[in-house]
Amino acid sequence: MKRVLYLLLAFLPTLSFSQTQSADYVKENYNKIEKYITMRDGVKLFASIYIPKDASKTNKYPIMMQRTCYGVAPYGEDKYRSSLGPSPFMMKEKYIFVYEDVRGRWMSEGQWTNMTPVIANKKSKKDVDEGSDTYDTIDWMIKNIPNNNGKIGQWGISYPGFYTAVGLTANHPALKASSPQAPISDFWFDDFHHNGAFIQSYFFTFPVFGVQKTENTTKAWYKMLGVDTKDGYQFGLDLGPLKNADKYYADNFFWQETINHPNYDEFWQKRNLLPHLKNVTPAVMTVGGWFDAEDLRGPLAIYKTIEKNNPKTYNTIVEGPFGHGRWSRETGHTMHNDIYYGDSIATFYQKNIEAKFFNHFLKGTGDGNTGLPEAYLFDTGSKEWKMFDQWPAKNGQTKTLSLGLNGGLSEISTLQYGARSFESDPLKPVPYTNDVTTTMGFTPFNYMSEDQRFAGRRTDVLVYQTEVLEEDMTVGGELLAKLNVSTTGSDADWVVKIIDVYPANEPNNPYMPNKNVTLSNYWQMVRSEVMPARFRNSFEKPEAMVPNQETIVNIPLQDVLHTFKKGHRMMVQIQSTWFPLIQRNPQTFVDNIYKANENDFQKQTHKVYNNSKIEFTIIK
Repeated sequence: MKRVLYLLLAFLPTLSFSQTQSADYVKENYNKIEKYITMRDGVKLFASIYIPKDASKTNKYPIMMQRTCYGVAPYGEDKYRSSLGPSPFMMKEKYIFVYEDVRGRWMSEGQWTNMTPVIANKKSKKDVDEGSDTYDTIDWMIKNIPNNNGKIGQWGISYPGFYTAVGLTANHPALKASSPQAPISDFWFDDFHHNGAFIQSYFFTFPVFGVQKTENTTKAWYKMLGVDTKDGYQFGLDLGPLKNADKYYADNFFWQETINHPNYDEFWQKRNLLPHLKNVTPAVMTVGGWFDAEDLRGPLAIYKTIEKNNPKTYNTIVEGPFGHGRWSRETGHTMHNDIYYGDSIATFYQKNIEAKFFNHFLKGTGDGNTGLPEAYLFDTGSKEWKMFDQWPAKNGQTKTLSLGLNGGLSEISTLQYGARSFESDPLKPVPYTNDVTTTMGFTPFNYMSEDQRFAGRRTDVLVYQTEVLEEDMTVGGELLAKLNVSTTGSDADWVVKIIDVYPANEPNNPYMPNKNVTLSNYWQMVRSEVMPARFRNSFEKPEAMVPNQETIVNIPLQDVLHTFKKGHRMMVQIQSTWFPLIQRNPQTFVDNIYKANENDFQKQTHKVYNNSKIEFTIIK
């Protein structure tokens, strides 16, 4: 049971000290009721409702709603949450807070599915999705919760962030403000896959998402894997090819769906939310963390899609120096791994950005003059908030650096054409983290900014770096690695990491969690991504590589806002294994990589040619 709680909490925001002290406050200031809300097809969804005690016909409150697959505990009208809403600020300013178990989960009826596909053209009451469930829930709340002011706000982090984003398709006129936070937009690019590469570090999460409950329940009905190790790297190697996972997950419906849909086919395409984000009328503030190891792409993709399809909609984005959902708690000294970013950054966000947004649209004029910028982004190099009236920034200038034969990274490419090579052994893969204790749960928080010296000093990792920078260089927006590569095999994964190399005289900050790490010559990862070569031309129709033939593999890396400071260097690392973050590529092309055999995994020699480039944008 302890392991179930640990894994679940990895997806949920952690409460701050101030929030955990507020249980008495909630009980003293709110009344709690529990209700079943009937959807259009007759299925009943369970909701916990907290109403301010001073609500009246002359003192009405807006409703803040969260829909979740993780349960709305504590259950029971005499049992109260220790905190309400996105932050203590909003809890004390008072709203009506509603938490709902989504269809098929916990105390709600119905059948559960992951990333419920959107039905664009509903023809009957049987055509239900998360948008229709959101609409029906809102409609019931407006008509049945006493003393509400007719305005609804929705928020959620991670999976509840997806339910918030897909709630935009409900088109209910009472939904005035929505904040998808760390939302999933497409399982092929977030959470369970990155560009189609399976995120094997999610292996232990499948019981949470792949077991149907048999009755409405307040207790977990799934059982997590009981394994006698704390070393996920070794566990993954001992497991062998992923076809062996059937001994754990033969009856897990989501595992079976995953392994039987190895390409971006209709199953995954139907779960892509982005094409449905049209005609969005509520105000939207999408929130993410630059170091979110679970849902980095989702917030960026959702913001950009809404911006493109709905030019008149109030649409903003916030990105802070956080791991997954960590803006929901205050830690005092804001750290990510070894790096210190300042004090009380979560509190600043909660008070000056989040509460301001919801207050304006739910309690204020709602005219869009919030005083907030289009993009409120934290520069992870200069360690300060910056505001932009559009994103990507309009004053950006494209810069291209070439990967040199001697390991250099510069604007000038040599006339000599050639390649650097390395041997990639899937039986001895490059670890994605130096902290083995973080490899057994959900995707860990720390690796996204972790020191990369442990990897860059291996022979199966290529390293390129600039000269020492003579002035600050602020990189903002998307990065693109344009690789020209070859392999002696017929398949390979290509991993690119962008790294900030600190100078030798960099002092440690006073809050470093690991006293055995020094920031002197620290190699801080800023951004990283993988592209399986099989998907280089199409995610739907994989293609083998031709042995020893030069091949173009483009790898889009997600947005950054990072100032490489004077005296630092920019580094690029290229490798082919990244274990157990991603599954091992056998390096022999097979139709279904989940069903590869032991003898398909072969050691191969990879080459990266010096006409390969890194493209990014400099903000002046």
